Amino acid sequence: MSLLKAEPSAPVTSLAELFAIAFAMEQEAEGRYAAIGARMRSDGEIALAEAFEKLAADERGHLDSVSDWSRLAHGRPPDPAMIRWTAPETFDDEGAATADPRLLSVYRTLSMAVRNEERAFAFWSYVAAHASSADIRTAAEALAHEELGHVALLRRERRKAFHRERHQAQGESETPPTAAELERRLADVLDAAAQSADPSRETLLRFAAEARRQAQQLEEGAVAIPIGSVPPKLDAPLAIAEFLLDRYLEAADRARDEAAMMLAQEFAARAINRLAWLRRDLPELG
Repeated sequence: MSLLKAEPSAPVTSLAELFAIAFAMEQEAEGRYAAIGARMRSDGEIALAEAFEKLAADERGHLDSVSDWSRLAHGRPPDPAMIRWTAPETFDDEGAATADPRLLSVYRTLSMAVRNEERAFAFWSYVAAHASSADIRTAAEALAHEELGHVALLRRERRKAFHRERHQAQGESETPPTAAELERRLADVLDAAAQSADPSRETLLRFAAEARRQAQQLEEGAVAIPIGSVPPKLDAPLAIAEFLLDRYLEAADRARDEAAMMLAQEFAARAINRLAWLRRDLPELG
C-alpha cells in the first residue's frame, strides 16, 4: 500500500458507509480542482484553468455516479453521517493551490491528477481486500476498477500534453539558465524593486546581496543544481524564488553524498525564508 500515506484505520462495514466515503473523496477532489481552476483563470492562465476545470467537471460526473449507485443500492443518497473514521488522504494538490502559475503546466497538472487517481485505486483495493462482506468487497472492487479507468484516461491525456509541451520547448532555441544565473536574475529584480519599495528597501537589498553570494557559490561548484526545463518568461521575483527553491530541494533529495546534501539543504533553507518573506510582505511584486 505504498501509494497511500496511511492504511485505513478500520474496515468498511456497510454499503452506506462505502458510498459516503466515496462521495466525500470525489467531493473533496471536485472542490479543490475547481478552486485551483478559478485561481488560474483569475491569473489569466487560461490553458491551466481549462485543465483544472475539466478535472473538476470529471469529478462532478463521478459524484453523480456514486449518488445514483447509492440510491439504486439502498434507496438513499450518500450520507456523510455514515462515515465512522477519517479516511487516509488520497488527494494531494502537490502545491498547485499556492504555486506561482508560471511554474505549472498542463503536463504537471495531469501528472498530479494521475497520482491522485492511483491513490484512490490503492484505497479501494485495500477496502476490497479487507471487506467484511461480499457485497462490500464487490462494490469496492468496482470503485477500484473505475479509478483504474480514470488513471488510464488521464495518462493518455498526459502523454498528449507531454508531446505538445516538448514540441513547444524544442521550438525555443535559448539555452536554459543555470541556477547561478537565476539567482543573479532574482538579485537584479530585487535591486530594482528596492528603489521604490520603502520601507522594505533594506530587506530587498539584503536578499539581493544574498542571491549574488549564492550565485557565486554555485559558479564555484559548491553543489550541482540540475535545472531541466525552465518556464517561459521566468522573470517575476516570486516565480524565480519558488522555482529555485524546488530545484534546491530536488538537489538535496538526489544528492549522493552527505556534504552535497547538506549544502543543497542550506541553499533550500535560505530560499524558503526568502520566498516566505516575498509572499507575505511583498505580494505586489508578483
